[in-house]
Amino acid sequence: MLIFSRANLVLFSVPKTGSTALEMALKPWADIAFYKHRKHTPVGRYRRKIMPFLQKAYGLEPETMAVMRDPLAQLRSWYRYRIAERNDMAGVDFDAFVRAIISDQPPSFADVGSQYGFLSVGKESPGVTHLFAYEKQPLLREFLAEKMEGPVEIKVKNVSPEAPTPLSPETESLLRKSRAADFALHKKVLIAGGHLHTP
Repeated sequence: MLIFSRANLVLFSVPKTGSTALEMALKPWADIAFYKHRKHTPVGRYRRKIMPFLQKAYGLEPETMAVMRDPLAQLRSWYRYRIAERNDMAGVDFDAFVRAIISDQPPSFADVGSQYGFLSVGKESPGVTHLFAYEKQPLLREFLAEKMEGPVEIKVKNVSPEAPTPLSPETESLLRKSRAADFALHKKVLIAGGHLHTP
């Protein structure tokens, strides 16, 4: 998560949405940066803990922004990352990974959360002022250049290694039912043209 006082903006780092590339590109403009286990601070925690601090200490009431990726594409990225990093993923194909994620008690390797949960505050969704579709990069770059008052060069970073990710129609149907809120929110952003503005 990055906080920019001049731009009056907070950038949330939604996992597997190009957040590392964004952070590297925008770091020179940031006044406050959260890294390591605080990098992926969700919107709800920001509202409870960080927003009141910014208001009280600095008189800031910034707009907020985040990037959301197609839910299935995001899980494919999670899988490629986890299969390369974790021993307990040995022999787990993508279909089994997805079924583990949507199970009642996901094993630790399948504990990846949901974008909807990350971005929502109670029944308020999204809980950010500006939500961009990962698939609409030109819109995102144009917005950031305007906010930073200069060109922003975003280079590809932290790309997960290649791995096969076939998914059966049955499992995809179960995923779409289990993560219906994620798919609906992503569709809403796309219908808005790739930039959902919620004042």
